[in-house]
Amino acid sequence: MAKQKHSARATAARVIADVVQKKQSLNAVLTVALPLLPDNERSLCQQLCYGVLRWHPQLNAISQQLLSKSLKEKDADIAALLLCGLYQLRDLRIPSHAAISETVNATKTLGKKWAKGLINASLRNYQRQQEEIDKKLQQSDSAHYAHPDWLIQSFKQDWPEQWQAILNAGNQQPPMMLRVNQQKESQQNYLTRLAEADIPATAITGCPEGILLDKPCDVYQLPGFTEGDASVQDGAAQQVASLLDLKSGLRILDACAAPGGKTCHILEHAPDNEVTALDIAANRLQQIQQNTDRLQLQATLIASDAADIDNWWDGQLFDRILIDAPCSGTGVIRRHPDIKLLRRADDIDSLDAQQKQLLNTLWPLLKPDGLLVYTTCSALKQENEHQIANFLHHHPEAQEIEASSAPANRRPFGYQRLPGDDNLDGFYYACLRHR
Repeated sequence: MAKQKHSARATAARVIADVVQKKQSLNAVLTVALPLLPDNERSLCQQLCYGVLRWHPQLNAISQQLLSKSLKEKDADIAALLLCGLYQLRDLRIPSHAAISETVNATKTLGKKWAKGLINASLRNYQRQQEEIDKKLQQSDSAHYAHPDWLIQSFKQDWPEQWQAILNAGNQQPPMMLRVNQQKESQQNYLTRLAEADIPATAITGCPEGILLDKPCDVYQLPGFTEGDASVQDGAAQQVASLLDLKSGLRILDACAAPGGKTCHILEHAPDNEVTALDIAANRLQQIQQNTDRLQLQATLIASDAADIDNWWDGQLFDRILIDAPCSGTGVIRRHPDIKLLRRADDIDSLDAQQKQLLNTLWPLLKPDGLLVYTTCSALKQENEHQIANFLHHHPEAQEIEASSAPANRRPFGYQRLPGDDNLDGFYYACLRHR
């Protein structure tokens, strides 16, 4: 078999095809693909992958107008390459003649010279007919808002006043936010160090350790990153640790812990606490280990399904339990645009069942007067306030308590931050006391 050739556009086409056709996660495919490219090609490849998947419902609708018939399944890479070309013409500051010629050349790198004419003609037709083609996008919510129909309908039902803002937020490029390690540094001191390193940044309102960078940068450019002075974490996720009412001497369970941002934040509040971090995927525990090592923190890491308590629990009750539940991820689409393609409407009932099981199974592991915090990065009520309402209905010994400082907008049960609120990710939080 001939050795596969690589270029930014050809690699992006292969990655996108794997996400669209094989339903693989963008992060997983990119992790393998990027190291095969020269350093100077990686940024463009990543930009194309994220951009095309972010706008996929819209770009795909355009390509359908340009092609006389759909491409065969075995040519999913060519279909993806066409979307890469369209994205460059619509959104990148690459001169159009260069965008077209380099995209056409990528057909050779993919080993499909026959597609040169198809790609060239399609992109040039788009240039000529752009105004007319774009008008047709207005006829479809999915094409116009670049989200799948089922998700648009879900947001309309749950948030009739805010659904358009939610969709627009999902199409934005995400900002880069930091969490300063309070064991080593204050927010204000770290802002000074960033300024000295010519990295413009501001404090995040309501996040005592949170910092927003004016523009993303390589983590190794951050002062003291390798020494554990700061971590990358959205401000919405940073709200979770404070809800746990942390103090020294607690036994804490982080039930769905990978990649470990919240585990580490909990330990940064009080490093002497006994923290057990679970994750169902053993390979994802390595991420937690890398984070705790860099931050010089200690946690007990266990690879297990949190709901299978016979497999991991030692019989001792916990003072605090964090359930960062598996969810649709509909609050973080701006960070993970492949959610638009990987998530399906019927996934929500399955996730709802997993969430119920985690709540019902882990609740008895909480000490009397202990605190359980339930959180998701979802913007769907079924996974959030409806889930907690149902749990409280069946558990009269459970009491929802209000946070001393509201992490988001108050709902009938819990708190909901919608995607883009205060420029943060979408997140849900609920605090339950065992009375």
